[in-house]
Amino acid sequence: MTPRTTRPTPAPPPGRGARPDPAAPRRERSDPAQPGPHDASRSTPPPHQGPGELRAPAGHSPQPDRQGSPATPRQERSDLAPPGPHDESRSTPTPRQGPGELRAAAGHPPQPGTAAPARRTPPPAAGAPALPPLLLLAHGSRDPRHAATVEALAAAVRALAPGLAVSTAYLDHCAPRIAQVAPRLTDAIAVPLLLNRAFHAKHDIPAALRAAGSAIPVADVLGPSPLLLDALDRRLAETGLDVADPAVRARTGVVLAAAGSSDPAANATTRAVAAEWRRTRGWAAVTTAHASAAPPTVEGALAALRATPAVRATAVAPYLLAPGLLPDRIATAATAHGADHLAPVLGAAPELARLVLSRHAAAALARPTRTSRTA
Repeated sequence: MTPRTTRPTPAPPPGRGARPDPAAPRRERSDPAQPGPHDASRSTPPPHQGPGELRAPAGHSPQPDRQGSPATPRQERSDLAPPGPHDESRSTPTPRQGPGELRAAAGHPPQPGTAAPARRTPPPAAGAPALPPLLLLAHGSRDPRHAATVEALAAAVRALAPGLAVSTAYLDHCAPRIAQVAPRLTDAIAVPLLLNRAFHAKHDIPAALRAAGSAIPVADVLGPSPLLLDALDRRLAETGLDVADPAVRARTGVVLAAAGSSDPAANATTRAVAAEWRRTRGWAAVTTAHASAAPPTVEGALAALRATPAVRATAVAPYLLAPGLLPDRIATAATAHGADHLAPVLGAAPELARLVLSRHAAAALARPTRTSRTA
């Protein structure tokens, strides 16, 4: 019997239907970012950057935030930030950035004012009433990093208090919304993930709970608190700034960059936080900046620091909980205007998890008991 033969498949003509050779090495783009119009001679090598805050979930590009602007794409260490128009002689180095979310400052000694590592909350003693459930209330954002950071903080709270039921809900953009969660948690205590008592704390959250038919108590906002200063220290240490060295602190000026508010009292509270941070740590100077709603800007705050004789280096510390449009705006301004260090947002720092539990416990103690409510 004649054996069967297989005819070889003819190769496709060059340039038509040819597939790339998988064994061929990929070409990596090696061009550095082009210097801006103010730098015709050279570009400064980028200072050290960490991987930054939580990445968006795989397969999802950054989404526009509430105002509709797209979130700034993440940059790797080798990217050069486009120089800004403020410097006519040289390109601006990218500030040193810390590793950001879900990482303790590995290898860093305890920082000044930083409390001991987070410890688990002991379970209630036998016969003691169970802790009321905790409902974390966040603002929400179209940027997926925001919700990822909030959920990471919720996980950190659960790790510190394993017996505590912890849920999350959002005012806007993210699911689940307050109306979907609050009505079924009739014995819960809500803890707003807000740093100041501004419009969201005074109006938006109470209105959302009323609309949901919920009467659960709401704890105080997170700020101000010494634990927030400890978290700010941690995030700055992650950029490579030796915050444990008094001499380094004495020559470093810091911009405490907040969201900003149309409520003057909220902005005054942020200034008080900045003053306390300088007083307790010995920074050369600490000034505030706002990403929206009110001056000063990050650019103006950096200029004010550089006019201070004692300042030899500058750092920008976002006073914000989660990534999104405003933190990206702060990071862009810090890079464009030559900050030496740029910290990530506070995120799921251990100090934040402890602070959430502290606010929850204080509200639980202040809440009337069932007996007194029914008397």
